[in-house]
Amino acid sequence: QVQLVESGGGLVQAAGSLRLSCEASGITLSDAVMAWYRQAPGKQRELVAAGAASGNGGPANYADSVKGRFTISRDNAKSAWYLQMNSLKPEDTAVYYCYVARRGQEYWGQGTQVTVSS
Repeated sequence: QVQLVESGGGLVQAAGSLRLSCEASGITLSDAVMAWYRQAPGKQRELVAAGAASGNGGPANYADSVKGRFTISRDNAKSAWYLQMNSLKPEDTAVYYCYVARRGQEYWGQGTQVTVSS
């Protein structure tokens, strides 16, 4: 059974930083695509960042709104991936979800709240 456990959300002031973590069990990440999504109240879930499969240094993809501020990274040995969020803005407030896809299967974390105060 695949499980994704997120951590690292919380309340931070604008311009601050947070690092989200997602630890996976029951799945091999070596050829998986990992990503982070978010959903703000009243809005659709949106892609924030997605890493390349295999973590071989291929380019990651970012939403325009977070480019230059957020960085996705992975540690296959720890079955984990991360989202470093810098220069946070109030509009980044949302529930953040980690996501993994491998061989046609998709899995989601439970979500972690990020609140940025102005």
